[in-house]
Amino acid sequence: MSDETALPTLMTAMVLTGHGGYEQLSYRTDFPRPSPLAGEVLIRVGAAGINNTDINTRIGWYSNSAAEDGSVTDGSWTGEALGFPRVQGADVCGEVVAVGLGVDPARVGQRVLVQACLVSLRQGLLDVWLGSERDGGFAQYVSVPSADAHRINSALSDAELASFPCSYATAENLLTRSGVKAGERVLITGATGGVGSAAVQLAKRRGAEVLAVVSPLKIADCAVLGADRLISRDQPLLEAVGDNTIDVVIDVVGGEDWPDLLEVLKPRGRYAVSGAIAGPMVSLDLRKLYLKDLTLFGCTAQEEGVFEALIGYIERGEIKPLLAQTYPLSDLVQAQKDFLAKRHIGKLVVIPPT
Repeated sequence: MSDETALPTLMTAMVLTGHGGYEQLSYRTDFPRPSPLAGEVLIRVGAAGINNTDINTRIGWYSNSAAEDGSVTDGSWTGEALGFPRVQGADVCGEVVAVGLGVDPARVGQRVLVQACLVSLRQGLLDVWLGSERDGGFAQYVSVPSADAHRINSALSDAELASFPCSYATAENLLTRSGVKAGERVLITGATGGVGSAAVQLAKRRGAEVLAVVSPLKIADCAVLGADRLISRDQPLLEAVGDNTIDVVIDVVGGEDWPDLLEVLKPRGRYAVSGAIAGPMVSLDLRKLYLKDLTLFGCTAQEEGVFEALIGYIERGEIKPLLAQTYPLSDLVQAQKDFLAKRHIGKLVVIPPT
């Protein structure tokens, strides 16, 4: 292991102490700094992005068996109990400051982006996620597997780079799994959020025609997304698009209007989902599924090569960050409140103290 003697043994971190409201978030200046184990690197966090999963994990949204008293015993991505205290934060940009046994000491000093879906720790069909099954980036330091810390060469700021890992990798995975190709018509819901806005850019990069569903309050500001067409969320989708007109639907919304997403798909169309911000329970007419020969993709575990491809897109300037606002780590609660207000386009990012 490389020398850590020059580093503090304690750090500042926003610590989740249990499932529940904002009162479960505790700002600590005396939290033990992690040390890199064998095969790991220690990163000084430059910036960390905010995602739906941070809030979902805090409130126990992933649980299938919450008790009558509201307690949760299966609140992680894997459906198992979450360990507390937990440092959340799936999006990390920073600098390697120490390495564990078996890692090349030359990695010290490298600027890195961390793959939130820690592929190197994949357990059978289940993935370990940064900020869920293990501590994440809402702190001054985080230790991660070296294989999931990808060197990045970019003139973008730490805050701009921290807008990429979780949202853009999730979006690229949705497009990869559903096989989006040049010339196809792609409908993207929730297009002003982190994953949705990333999916617009990444689908355009593939040469697709992109129709983006956005909040009616944000249409005037949505030209920055680069979609071929903007559709107001309050306009009936079938009226706006027509049935059997879309090759691929990329969805992060769900909710009661979900059946219309299958109506607009062409026969043999594909639907991919990685979120349900409008509600997880939907009504599915199986006749629509099999009579139109549709294919549905649930997307959480990321395909091999997705994150490596994303690093290349960033370094070649093929995609651009959509950074809405930054906050000091101490203001994480306010940042999450602003995130839930959905008045922004793109990503909100927190900056740990130096």
